[in-house]
Amino acid sequence: MKLPLILALFAVLAAPAVAEDDITIQRIFGPEIPGRYKHPASFTELDNGDLYLVYYGGDGEYEGDTKVFGSRLPKGSDTWTKPEVIADTPGFSEGNAAAWQAPDGVVWLFYITNYGPTWSTSRIKYKISKDGAHTWSDSVMLAWELGSMARGKPIVLSDGSYLLPVYHETGEDREMTASDTCSYFFRYDPKTKEWTESGRIYSENGNLQPCPVQITDDYLIAYCRPGGDFEPNENRFVIRSESRDGGKTWSKGENTEFRNPNSAVDLIKLDNGHLLLVYNDNNQGQRMPLTVAISTDNDKTYPHRRNILNKPGDTAAYPVAIQTADGKIHVIYTSENRTVVNQAIFDEDAILGHKLPDEK
Repeated sequence: MKLPLILALFAVLAAPAVAEDDITIQRIFGPEIPGRYKHPASFTELDNGDLYLVYYGGDGEYEGDTKVFGSRLPKGSDTWTKPEVIADTPGFSEGNAAAWQAPDGVVWLFYITNYGPTWSTSRIKYKISKDGAHTWSDSVMLAWELGSMARGKPIVLSDGSYLLPVYHETGEDREMTASDTCSYFFRYDPKTKEWTESGRIYSENGNLQPCPVQITDDYLIAYCRPGGDFEPNENRFVIRSESRDGGKTWSKGENTEFRNPNSAVDLIKLDNGHLLLVYNDNNQGQRMPLTVAISTDNDKTYPHRRNILNKPGDTAAYPVAIQTADGKIHVIYTSENRTVVNQAIFDEDAILGHKLPDEK
């Protein structure tokens, strides 16, 4: 096939798949890019306005050929670059990846290398880039403890340090996590270049993949994915914890009002101080719909809620949210049995004033 025809086909495949009056859903890429499995995806906005996306992919979740890939959407373009390998450990498989640009311009890549048959044998690594994610350093081991995992991007605290959300997954069953699976954080001091570990968040059935937000200098909250199996469970909800000492120690994880099918969530603070939570409003085992809730009162209430995607029979998994410099909110997620990476784009006004169908 000639190159112009390939590019034309790729442009069609990346065109908007679903469009509402105020929400656009775009298909970024899928099985036409080699390596059928693409999951989960994460992205960040770079200083020059480019979007940089990462995911781990290969033949399947536990296949030994999985690698971390990176792709770029140059500012002003509507075409993502072909994904290229940016992390690969010979003889082992890679896992969850997250890209994030720090205030000093350094781009960080956090990811997992798995040393055994389940995620309880994984460790966390990172790389850095000083040229806008064009080239990467050698990998550095961040967490040696087996079962150490990352998924989310760091946040910058008011004292200038970075808070990286991580978790410790236990259990040898690929279809569930043990009840002592827990969430915690690594804090990085950019002046001393030292990492320190926080206290851990435990809950009744375990929790993982925390998403922190700082409310005041001392007060932080974190929403976490619940642990357990993947069966329908009317008592499964997003887990919440809080810190009153700047993120050093955390309260016991407790259920929130947000239903969850054992799936990842994301929580971010918007430029105006509002909090945005994206999750799957379902506890019957399905990662659909994809729901956004907004709090305008520092996590006290979330009266503004909307399903931004509801496609029965499909999944909208591992959502990651960012707000770009132009104020737009972007949510990236995977679908179609973890083979397709998608992006939703909307303004906050698309959520404000809305309620879910069963709330009307």
